[in-house]
Parts: sequence; structure tokens; C-alpha cells
Amino acid sequence: MLVQLPHEPHPRPTHVRYWVVVFAVTLAVVTYIDRVCISFAAPVISADLHLSQVQMGYAFSAFAWAYALFEIPGGFLGDWMGARRVLLRIVLWWSFFTAATGWTWNFVSLAVTRSLFGAGEAGCFPNLTKTFTTWLPHRERVRAQGIMWLSARWGGAFTPPLVYLAIQHMSWRHAFELFGGIGIVWAILFYAWYRDHPRDNPSLNAAERQLLAPNEALASGHARVPWRMLAASPQVWLLCGQYFCSSYGWYFYITWLPTYLKQARGLELRASALFGVLPLFLGGLGSLVSGFIAAPLTRLTGSVLKTRRLLAYVGFSGASLLLIVSTRMHNPVPAMIAMGLASFSNDLVMPGSWGACMDVGGRYAGTLSGAMNMMGNLGGAASPTIIGYMLRWTDNNWDMTFYVSAAVYAMAVILWRFLDPVTPLRGTE
Repeated sequence: MLVQLPHEPHPRPTHVRYWVVVFAVTLAVVTYIDRVCISFAAPVISADLHLSQVQMGYAFSAFAWAYALFEIPGGFLGDWMGARRVLLRIVLWWSFFTAATGWTWNFVSLAVTRSLFGAGEAGCFPNLTKTFTTWLPHRERVRAQGIMWLSARWGGAFTPPLVYLAIQHMSWRHAFELFGGIGIVWAILFYAWYRDHPRDNPSLNAAERQLLAPNEALASGHARVPWRMLAASPQVWLLCGQYFCSSYGWYFYITWLPTYLKQARGLELRASALFGVLPLFLGGLGSLVSGFIAAPLTRLTGSVLKTRRLLAYVGFSGASLLLIVSTRMHNPVPAMIAMGLASFSNDLVMPGSWGACMDVGGRYAGTLSGAMNMMGNLGGAASPTIIGYMLRWTDNNWDMTFYVSAAVYAMAVILWRFLDPVTPLRGTE
């Protein structure tokens, strides 16, 4: 008589891969704390270092210009060397120059330090995108981007109260030293745990290794990036152009917003810190909502391309209109709510943009992400300087800055009409 043995269930994949999301989320928070803290310390720094509005605008832009120019090298290094070593170098570098911001003594020293900070931070998000491409199956990547950008925005959103408390209990100089130390702790923990190839982490079971096996080719280091093909691709230029438009309008929230609240709305530092939470807080919600509704929307539209375009149309159109609405409100509360909803709309586009880098770039996702983020931060670099000059030429007419941003957002809608954010470039698969 044969005895039938009980059927052994197929083992389920472990969830070790989600630690990559945890590390990305925490680094995104640290990134935006270090990036945003200067905007809310700006009134104090300007008074201490005797800086004009135009000089402060240049100091804001110094970070963004350097950050933009080093984005492609940072993303390329992740494709070539692997994200583990590159992210360690990036985080240690920028943490040092975050602390060094507190050691500046005049405009030149501040601008140089912020430019070195920007150069160090460049490549952070392209390399985090590289880790997602390597460590997550395709269906989980856009949602992970949504969660990461939620965390980035919320890290920035709650920085104003942190800066306010730090300045109340210590000088702004020591506050920057404190914020710089946080990144060093992250770098040590990440380097100890992360491996460029998931197969090298012993905690994964066989089922999770099998789940991630298709990503193996994407994890391999390589130096032969098809630069000519990337530069000649209309899709690459459209992807970069729409991100330029996104960052141009958004950079206002992490540069000039506290000054605007003080000059145009008559709010002091404490009230500005509270109101300043709204754009980044609601922007984070926009990223989260986008990441989680992408899959249900795709089932309705029947196409990832249509879903990403729809979110882009709604996002950029909403951001443009809501910025104009905010200028029509005399009460700062509804004005800041409108501005916060503009940020929410802007960030509806974020997960789809970075998802496009993973899908279109393939094994060169780090390089393409670096190119897109470079163009975005060129927009971010131009924005605070242009605003500084507009304020000088228009005798502090803040409404004009919002009209220009609204027009730039409207341009992004047109770019998305022609952008294919899903088809891989030839030879990148």
C-alpha cells in the first residue's frame, strides 16, 4: 500500500528586499533635512553675515548648480562601481559640508561651501533608483519611489520646526553641525548591510533569490554607457525637460518660502516654520498617492503610458492653476493651503518620472536618472537666482514669481504629450 506524503507548500519569498526601501526612505529624510535647513535659517544667516537678497539667492543656487552638474557623474559611477561604494562616499561628503555650512564667515565662504555640499549630494537619488532597479521586482518599483519621495518631502516638511527649535537652543552654526552628524550614522549602517548583488546577502531565501534573479544583469557594473544614443534620444530630452519644469517651481519651497512669508505675509520665524510645513507635507502625500494609485489606474486605462501621462497632465495643470489661485488670497492660511495643494499636484508626477528612468534606462537607470535629475536641478538652480533678480526689478512683487512658475508648469504639460515613459531605449534591456 502506497502512503501519500503530505504536499510541502512552495516556500514564500522572504522580505529582506524591503530593507532597501527602509534605507532609501531614511536617507531621503536626511537628504531633505540637510537641504531644507538653510532656507529656514536664511533670515538669521543673512543678518549674521550681512547678505543681500541677491547674495542669498546666489547662495541657494550655488548648491543647486553644483548638484546638477555632478548628477550624471554620480549616476554613472553607480552604474559602473555599484551603489554601495558610491552612496557611502556621497553621504560622508555631503554630511561634512552640511556641518561646514556652520563654519562660514561671509558670502564667498557660504557660496563655496554650499556648492561643495551640492557636489557631494549629487548622485544620491540616481543611486537609490539603482538600488530599486536591482533589489525590487518591476511591479514594486514605482510604489517604492512614491514612498521614498513621500519621506523626502516629509523630511523637508518637518525641518522648519526642527531648525526653529535648534536655533532656539543653540546657534545656527551648531545646528548645521548637528544635522551633518546624522548622515554619518546612516552611511555606516548602510555600508555594513547593503550589497550590490542581492545574491550576496545571506538573509534571502531561495524563493526571494529566484524572484530577483531577472535583475541580475541590471546589477552588474559596466563603464560602457551609450552616451551618443542617450544624447540623441528625444525621449531622454523630453524626460529631462519635464523634470526641469517640475524643479523650477518646486525649489521655491526650499529656498525663498520663509523670506516670502516674512516679507509678503508679515509672519515671524515661528509662524513661518509652521506654515512652511504645508507644501512639503502635501507634496509628500502627492508622491504617496501617485505611487499607490498607479496600478489601479493602469487597470482602468489598460496602459502604463496612459496612466503616467494622465497623472502628469493632472499634476502639472493643477500646480500651475493653484499657484495663481494662491496670489489671489490675502489671508495667509488659504494662500498656503493653495500653495500646498500646488506642491501636492507637482508631486503626483514624481513616481512616474523616476519609474520612467527605470523602465527607459534599464541597466543604465543610474545614468539616465542622473541626467534627468541634473536637468531638474538646473531648473532648481535657475529659480532662486531669477527670483532674486525679479524681486529687485519689480520692487518685491512676489506675485510675478508665481506667474512665471505657473507658466513653466504649463510647458511641462506639453512635453508630456510627446513623452513615451515606458519603452526601453535600444540596448538598455
